Amino acid sequence: MNPSLVLRRSVLSPLLVAALLCSGAPSPAAAEAAVGTPAPAFHLQDQHEAWVSLADQRGKWLVVYFYPMDQTPGCTTEACEFRDNIFAYRKLGVNVLGISVQDVASKKAFATKYSLPFSVLADADKSVAKAYGVLSMMGYARRDTFVIDPQGRIARHYIEVDPKTHSRQLLADLQGLVKPAS
Repeated sequence: MNPSLVLRRSVLSPLLVAALLCSGAPSPAAAEAAVGTPAPAFHLQDQHEAWVSLADQRGKWLVVYFYPMDQTPGCTTEACEFRDNIFAYRKLGVNVLGISVQDVASKKAFATKYSLPFSVLADADKSVAKAYGVLSMMGYARRDTFVIDPQGRIARHYIEVDPKTHSRQLLADLQGLVKPAS
C-alpha cells in the first residue's frame, strides 16, 4: 500500500470520527423531547454505582446534560465548567446530572480524575439518549442540555452547546426561572 495513503488514512480516520462525533447529527428515528412535555423517565447508575432516577429528583429543578464521551477535550471542559460553577447551581437549588453512553467504570474514572461533585450517569444501552432524542448516528449522545422543572416537565432544551460557555449561560437563564433555595 502507498505509504502516503496509509498516513492520510491514519490522520483522516480520527479526524472524521471526531467531526462526526461533534456534528451531533441525530439518528433518523430520534424524536427530541419537547419543551413543556414530561421529561422521559430514567433509572441509571452513577460513578459510585448508585442508582439515580428522574423520579428521585421530583420537587427540584434539574439540569440534565448529555455529552458524547468521557475523557475527551470538549466533554472534559464542559464537565469542569459545571464543577467550577456547582456552588452557584446549589445556591439556586438546582441539581446537575451528566449522561453519556459509556459504562459505570468509565464514569468512575472520569469523575475521579476531574473531581466532579455531581453524578455522571452511565447510559450504556443508550435508551435514555434515545428517549430524549439526542442519540447521534454514530451512537453517542449529542451535546444537549435539558432543564427539568420540579414537576418533571422540560422547561428548556439547549441544542449542541458550547462546552466552554454553556454552564455560565445556563446559570444566567436559570436565575430567571428559579427562586434561590432558602
